Amino acid sequence: MSLVLDPAAQDLLFREARTANTFTDEPVTEEQVQAIYDLVKFGPTAFNQSPLRVVLVRSAEARERLVPLMAEGNQPKTASAPLVAILAADNEFHEELPALLPHFPQAKDMFFSERPARESAAGLNAALQAAYFIVGVRAAGLAAGPMTGFDFAAVQKEFLDDDHTPLMIVNIGKPGEDAWFPRSPRLTYDEVITTV
Repeated sequence: MSLVLDPAAQDLLFREARTANTFTDEPVTEEQVQAIYDLVKFGPTAFNQSPLRVVLVRSAEARERLVPLMAEGNQPKTASAPLVAILAADNEFHEELPALLPHFPQAKDMFFSERPARESAAGLNAALQAAYFIVGVRAAGLAAGPMTGFDFAAVQKEFLDDDHTPLMIVNIGKPGEDAWFPRSPRLTYDEVITTV
């Protein structure tokens, strides 16, 4: 094998992992979410900017506000998942840069003084962190059901503010009965990789 990661871990994180569509009612604890974040926070971002923000939808009242904003096919699984997370990009991430990039604190003003530059950087780097988050959920032995089928403007208005752009919503929990759709095809190495 060319990979140093144990094959069982490779399966857990990638080969056997799929988007879950049903979940058991076993709760996802705060300790599990903390462990997930404490692992995935180390994934790289440009300038260490770390723009991902996560809103955990735990209360019944918040769930009732969220479910109608989901696409019709996503409503039942969002209503029944043990935990739902709204993943968003913080467009004001640059305020944290002096602490996150102490050797180059001037990056805040040098590169991110204009809102369009911040939004572009936040969207890309928070998406990277969202991918790390999904892998972290898998590393915790849980299943993730990431979705972009929802009313983005309504979710932003209901749960965020103008400085936070929603990226995706992730249902989290132990997979339930018939949780998986059949594995969809993937592109081959030769279809993706070129050498120049």
